[in-house]
This record gives sequence, structure tokens and C-alpha cells, in this order.
Amino acid sequence: MAVTVQGVPIFVAERGSGPPVVLLHGNPDSADVWDSVVDTLSASFRCIAPDLPNYGRSVPVRNVDYTLAGQARWLNDLLDALQLSEPVNLVGHDVGGLYACAFLCEHEPRVRRAVFMDTAFFTDYKWHTWGRIWRTPVLGELSMAVMNSFAFERQMKLSSPNMPAGYPKRAYKFITPDMKRNVLKLYRLLDRDIFAGWEDTLRAATGRVPTLVIWGDKDPYIQPSFAGKFGTENVHHFSECGHWPMLEKPAEVAGLLAKHFSG
Repeated sequence: MAVTVQGVPIFVAERGSGPPVVLLHGNPDSADVWDSVVDTLSASFRCIAPDLPNYGRSVPVRNVDYTLAGQARWLNDLLDALQLSEPVNLVGHDVGGLYACAFLCEHEPRVRRAVFMDTAFFTDYKWHTWGRIWRTPVLGELSMAVMNSFAFERQMKLSSPNMPAGYPKRAYKFITPDMKRNVLKLYRLLDRDIFAGWEDTLRAATGRVPTLVIWGDKDPYIQPSFAGKFGTENVHHFSECGHWPMLEKPAEVAGLLAKHFSG
């Protein structure tokens, strides 16, 4: 289905009934990245997975506010559009983790429990190679221009070797010129210093809102040491997983989410 958020149609996948769980994907994904987790989780929860702005099936738009406050505002407006008045269980991976972290900082009463997966919201994070390329004018545009399905699929498989064989090809179908432009815009706004103050607010919030961190320790983009920076001792490491634990270990991730949200 689609809902209108800030004047733009946003695709939302929804399954199940029960307490609401909002699952936010990262780059370069769509709501589809959660499908295998939702297969299990939807037995007990109302699972809601949007395609973030300029990703997946959401209608492209060029004026997205990618500041942290803007991301929090967008998610708040999405929950309003979905008429979710009760506090939600919130899951964020990668770029979706930025939305989730910012939202928890700005709208803590709307979050019942939180989960963060392979994401960074900290001033001491140093960009991975692709992040540095995308943040560099001209070089970033060139990298997007020469992107092809073979290189894209190969990189995804290297980043999470045990992900389902067909997923990278499925993800590549959503790579559009609008999506590429907005990836560059998003990454270029994410200077480390913008997290100053926010990271302290986040850790204060996770001291009050029950929070789980799930991490693939073979993530080539964000070191596993960052899993311990969210202000919670409730951290689960998958030693054999890469950047996408929900693709490599969907049943196990779903079990961790169900246990956390049932508390």
C-alpha cells in the first residue's frame, strides 16, 4: 500500500496483527530486506516496513530533508499518516538506523522499544571506502555512472557472504538515477560533526527505552566495536554474519526481535 508523507506517496509493506513493529531498511535496500524476518515476526506483531524516501517503490522526490532533525520529522509524519498513536517497536538498519536513532532522540514517547542493527550515529565513526567515494564530488558521480548489476551484486555478496543468492539481483532492480542522486546527497550531508550532541541524547534515551543492538561482526562498513556505543548492554553479535544479519540469519533475528518486543 502507499501512504502520503510530506506530500509524497511512500510505499509501505504491512503484514500481521498485534503490537506495531516499524522496520526501517538501509542503503541500497527497500522494505523487501525484511521479508524473511516478517515471515516469522508477523505471527505475533503488526509488521510495518516502508520504502524510505527515494528508495524502492516510493515516489522519487528531490527535496528530501536529510538532516537528522529532518529524518526524525519524516518518520514522525509517517507514523501520523499510518494513524499509529500508540508507541511503536522500532527497528533500524544502516541508513534506516539513522532515522530510528534521530527519531528516538526527538520523539522518545512514541517508541516503546528500539533495535539498532549495523548502523553508526557517532562522531568517531570513520567512513568506509564506498562512503568516502560517494562523499567526494565528481568521484561519487563517476562511481554511480559506472555502476552495473555485476559489480553491485558482487559487492553485496562480499559484504554478507551468506545472504540468499537471489537477493542482490532483486535489490538492484530498485537502483534508479533518482536513487543514486539521493544517495550522494545523503552521504554528503553526514559529516561526523553533525552527530555531536545527538549521540549523547541517544544514549540518554536508550537508558530509558529498552534497547537491543544486533550486529554482524564481519560487517566491512562498520566495525563491531560500534555495537557497544548505544548505551545498552543488550547486544547480540553474530560472529559469522556481515552487514545484513536479517538476510543471513532471518529466523534468529526474528526470534531476538520477538523476545525483545514481548518484554
